[in-house]
Amino acid sequence: MDADTVFQLASVSKPLASTVAAVAVGRKAISWTEPVINHTPGFALKDPYVTRNATAADLLSHQGGLSTGAGDLLEDLGFDQSYILSHLNQQPLDSFRSSYNYSNFGYTAGAQAVADAMNKPWADLAEEVLFKPLGMSSTSYRHADYQKATNKALIHVPAGNKTWVAKYTRDADAEAPAGGASSSVRDLARWIRLQLANGSFEGSEVIDPDALGVTHVPHAVSGPPATPGARTRFYGLGWNVSYDDHARLMLGHSGAFNLGAATAVSLLPGEQLGVVALTNGRPQGIPEAICAAFLDTAQNGAPTVDWIGFTSGVFQKIDESEKPKVDYSKAPAQAKPAQGNNFYIGSYANSYYGPLTVAVENGVLTLELGPAGRTTKFPLTHFDGDTFSFESIGENANGLAGAIFAPGAAAAPGADAAARGGTAPSVRLDFYDQTGLGTFTRS
Repeated sequence: MDADTVFQLASVSKPLASTVAAVAVGRKAISWTEPVINHTPGFALKDPYVTRNATAADLLSHQGGLSTGAGDLLEDLGFDQSYILSHLNQQPLDSFRSSYNYSNFGYTAGAQAVADAMNKPWADLAEEVLFKPLGMSSTSYRHADYQKATNKALIHVPAGNKTWVAKYTRDADAEAPAGGASSSVRDLARWIRLQLANGSFEGSEVIDPDALGVTHVPHAVSGPPATPGARTRFYGLGWNVSYDDHARLMLGHSGAFNLGAATAVSLLPGEQLGVVALTNGRPQGIPEAICAAFLDTAQNGAPTVDWIGFTSGVFQKIDESEKPKVDYSKAPAQAKPAQGNNFYIGSYANSYYGPLTVAVENGVLTLELGPAGRTTKFPLTHFDGDTFSFESIGENANGLAGAIFAPGAAAAPGADAAARGGTAPSVRLDFYDQTGLGTFTRS
């Protein structure tokens, strides 16, 4: 590994993307406060008012009202960006401009409006207006470019006994502006210098300083103070924005792929300091600790906090919070029997996730869903009654999930399949039902 080794950046892609957007704003192709629908006519969220009024600044600061993770499970199933963005209008919304929910695909929609305003595909736009002018020759928003790199770090997950394995591939093209960039430390150091110089690089203005400056100020409260002595946390445009004990501005962002990458960048603009840490392992708080310890040492002469201990504790709590609510690995002691397979098999429809098929393959009940031609088959294991379990997949996988089939019409206690209408009218997948969109109805 060296300064030119290419890493997947995960969400450190976001401050890179807001930098690209600032170029477009500086060139007056789009404004931060202009509705994105002016440039992306197909943009739509559930509330028509939000659809008409949401701006690039709203979406790049996670204030469009979409819930955290909206669209992410479609990406895990293999749906492309066009499908995902066109289905966000089914997602429920929180309060527009008065709620903060970290949303990869809300962010992607905001960046897509910028690309549309500049009449270029996102990856081409970033390359033309940012990467080439700065000489960032190893940086790209295309997963194919990362794959082609000869000097790259593969992503890794823990395999037990302090060993790691390169088990997964993470193609984030669907959310490219929010998580699909790859780059090297050398390239990102150039980008940091641009940020610290308010849009100039090696004496030449690359970005209008006023347009870039808008990305560096608070737009949303991302976390109220936990104690009277604590400080409010803010989100700018693609940046976490905070202020230290001396009221100095601090900018930063983390990136995380549960499939095997963890990154972080931190800036102290007033001191002209910046640091980036790239790792190719599942998030455990390590790059965040490196960045925090660097700035802590720069300001105080030595770390004042055990940053590894602190950040690892935070990430352990995140892991705990993401565990499934039902432990499907342990069937109830008095589990009710399943119906015959014919009760469950068939085709089911869902306007958000698309069709689902339940069938028997090699004697095993399976469900199949995903984009046409690239579906995923999930073997089902009986859990209790009409509930089965299956293994969740993708970046957001958290173990076993439930497929809960609804009883047939006029169900009676102990009734057989015939008395229950013959077939299950619907099935709810709890893993895919986090915002109420996970029920598939027999078609």
